[in-house]
Amino acid sequence: MSQDAAGAVGARVTPHVDGLIRAAQRGDQDAFEQLVRAYDQSVLRLAMNLLRSPEDARDVYQEAFLRVYRNLDSFRFDCSFHTWLYRIVTNICLDQLRKRKVRKEEPAVIETSDGPIDRMEAFEEEAAVADPERALWNRQLKDKIENALQDLTPRERLVFELRHYQGLRLRNIGEVLGTTEEAAKNCLFRATQKMRSVLGDFL
Repeated sequence: MSQDAAGAVGARVTPHVDGLIRAAQRGDQDAFEQLVRAYDQSVLRLAMNLLRSPEDARDVYQEAFLRVYRNLDSFRFDCSFHTWLYRIVTNICLDQLRKRKVRKEEPAVIETSDGPIDRMEAFEEEAAVADPERALWNRQLKDKIENALQDLTPRERLVFELRHYQGLRLRNIGEVLGTTEEAAKNCLFRATQKMRSVLGDFL
C-alpha cells in the first residue's frame, strides 16, 4: 500500500467499514474478520516501521486487534475508525518504545549458527537491487536511517512515521495522538531536524 493509500484508507472505505463495524458490534464474527482484513497490512506495516522488529510488530498486531475486539462496542463513530484504530496501535507502540529506553535496543542484525541474519529482510517486499553500487548505497542509507530513528524520542519517531511512511496529514496525526495539529507539527519539525543532522549527505 502506498503512503497516499495508507493515509486515505479511512476515508476511502468508510461507508463499507461503517457497515462492518455495526455488524460486528451486533456480534457478527464474519464482519469483524472482514474488518481485520481491511486494515491488517497497514497496522502491521505501522508497527514494523515504528519498532523495527518483526516479533514486536506481530505482538502489537495481535494486541491491537484484541483490544479492538474487546472495545468495539465503545466505538461511537465520533471519529473515523482508521483514527481510532491507529490510536490503539500507536499507544501500544509507544509503550514498547518507552520500555526499550530501559533496556538495550534489539539489533537489526542477529548472529545465528548459519551466520548473520538481517531481521528486517523478512518484511522487505522488493527484490534486491541488481546494481551492486546501488545496493551498497541503499544498505548504507538504511543503516543511517536506523541510527537516526534511534536518536528520536518515542513520540518524535511516531510522528515521523505517521507523516512520512503512513502519509497522514498533521491534523490526523494530532487526532491519533490526542493532541493538536500544531503540537504534531512542532514534534515533526524536531524529528526532521534530528534526522537531517544524522543523514547529512544522504538527503
